[in-house]
Amino acid sequence: MLPYDRMLQEYLRDELRVLNAHLPRDQKSLADLLREEYPHVVCNNGSTHLFKRKELEYLTSLIDANKQEALLLPMLIEMGQSQAEAEVICVGGIVEEVISKVLDMPIKVKQNRIAIYRPQLALLRRKLKTTTQYVFYPRVLE
Repeated sequence: MLPYDRMLQEYLRDELRVLNAHLPRDQKSLADLLREEYPHVVCNNGSTHLFKRKELEYLTSLIDANKQEALLLPMLIEMGQSQAEAEVICVGGIVEEVISKVLDMPIKVKQNRIAIYRPQLALLRRKLKTTTQYVFYPRVLE
């Protein structure tokens, strides 16, 4: 790797760290959040991210109690290389089931990611504003 490329990569890594400061240190299960008086997670920058109880209750209407223990929130949405698409990070089948029900369409998972397009993203964020968060990853194009 050339010195300029290395320097640029380090700079971008630091910038992405700042961009992602709003991300939670740890995710919590839907079931745990429902038991809290003020459902929240602590973010990397020390701030508190609060969840709307109405969204949590909406999610409980979509999945059974066992799956509520396994669904970790907030769900993370990675923006794609183009502004036309995004990917929901999906570990386990619960996120896939939830997204499929929210969007009312079949969903396919590829490499732990669910590809969605801008209109689907808008619908998802409208229904799950506090239970989803954007994450930014570097994409190196060669």
